[in-house]
Amino acid sequence: MTNTEYTIYFAGELFDHKDLIGNALLASYIGRVSDGRYRCVLPQDMEQTSARAVQVRNQDLATLLKCDLAIFNFDGVELDSGTVVEFMYAKMLDIPCVVLRSDFRRSGDQGAGERTRDRESDDWNLMASFYPRTRKLQFDAMEWYQEERARGDGLEALTERLYRRIASAVVTELDAVRAEQPLLQGSRADAERIYLWALRFPGSGLDQLVPDPGEIVAGKAAKGLLGLTI
Repeated sequence: MTNTEYTIYFAGELFDHKDLIGNALLASYIGRVSDGRYRCVLPQDMEQTSARAVQVRNQDLATLLKCDLAIFNFDGVELDSGTVVEFMYAKMLDIPCVVLRSDFRRSGDQGAGERTRDRESDDWNLMASFYPRTRKLQFDAMEWYQEERARGDGLEALTERLYRRIASAVVTELDAVRAEQPLLQGSRADAERIYLWALRFPGSGLDQLVPDPGEIVAGKAAKGLLGLTI
């Protein structure tokens, strides 16, 4: 299904100009590198500063539930708490995920100093690790920046090379995680019950944004993202 488009929920910090433009640039390059196979959905492009907090939360969770895959930016000494909540919500729904970390700082509670002995060690809290249908892409952003900067040609060319390089690596991981066997198996009715519960347990009107998740479940199953008998 070479012409199939997959929507990607793009989660991460969006609190300053560096976050906002970095998210937008990478999302754009992912679309370009994948020849339109992956279309990123940016929460920063949906949120309104005048909206009530609960409306912003509900909008983000509903959008995540509808998306086919997700990217989670796990940068920072401490992970962004909202991103972690969204990650766990995605895992409840068996959404294939790519965890992206470009932060070169060592952090977390998994023994970063023992990285050579324990290849499972991640630079964040262990409670956010070890989940199925989740691929990890970690690189040193400073190293990649310096490597591309050394080639010269100015800022515009540097940006093109750097973001194309990152996007290519992300697309490789998206392709790999999309090919993994779904955990959510069974009938369409089984999946719909899980999706209904995911809409109900957060409360505060989230279920009103997606009154019937059946169409979403059917669409994901048709793309091979859920192992259902339709």
